Amino acid sequence: MSRPSASAPVEWVRHAEPIDGVKRIEARFHGKAYAMHRHDTYGFGSTLAGVQSFNYRRTRRDSLPGHTMVLHPDEPHDGQAGTDEGFEYRMVYVEPALIQAVLQGQALPFIEGGVTTDPRLAIAAQNLLWHIDTRPEPLEHSNAIAELAFALEAGAGAPARLPKGDFLAAQRAYDYLHANQEKVVALGELEAAAGRDRWSLSHDFRIFYGTSPYRFQTMRRLDAVRRMLTSGASLADAAATAGFADQSHMTRHFTKTFGLTPGRWLRMASGGRAA
Repeated sequence: MSRPSASAPVEWVRHAEPIDGVKRIEARFHGKAYAMHRHDTYGFGSTLAGVQSFNYRRTRRDSLPGHTMVLHPDEPHDGQAGTDEGFEYRMVYVEPALIQAVLQGQALPFIEGGVTTDPRLAIAAQNLLWHIDTRPEPLEHSNAIAELAFALEAGAGAPARLPKGDFLAAQRAYDYLHANQEKVVALGELEAAAGRDRWSLSHDFRIFYGTSPYRFQTMRRLDAVRRMLTSGASLADAAATAGFADQSHMTRHFTKTFGLTPGRWLRMASGGRAA
């Protein structure tokens, strides 16, 4: 009679309530955590325990306690434990629009390397990496975003200069996509709203918001899918309501974006209780 297998390591992901363009998680993983994926937000993280390894810009990075992870919008990356002990971490995802609100039309700051020991960035990130059960006061939250934007700008090292692009057109496109995030927006419709042709608008949007208009729209629809799944909707219903062609279409985008299938993501978000 064979012995029962050892219980699997405990893994979990906890989500804080989103606050004005900012999402926070705490998580623990063993082995492979995420396949290659990307976000249309900045990602700032702090490893609390263990070694957090990930591939980013063609190189493996290792984050240890005391390091600060800085992931630029739309940069592919994965995630896994660097040792057998697994790793625990906190991450905050900040919409580029919040950084733009502070920098007022500057190109998005880029921090090379994915992991930094820059003390100013570490302090600024920690001001947003609160414990998952902590909700900051509105003024505290606003000040933390401003400090983070300035720390990013300083850490990027390049002198501030106005990029070649139409910020107002990009902002109009952003506002329109945000207001119509659960419908398929036609290119002509977006051009009319922004007052800019599609090719110039795609260039502008990437400069000022770090991703393409299509990626931004897809991410908003996937955000809606996650909200519906945690509220008990089926995969098929969530896909249809969010405007995807079918469940498989949504699942393909979901896995490519978050590095997890919708089913695994829901189990992790539910502490392993979801079927």
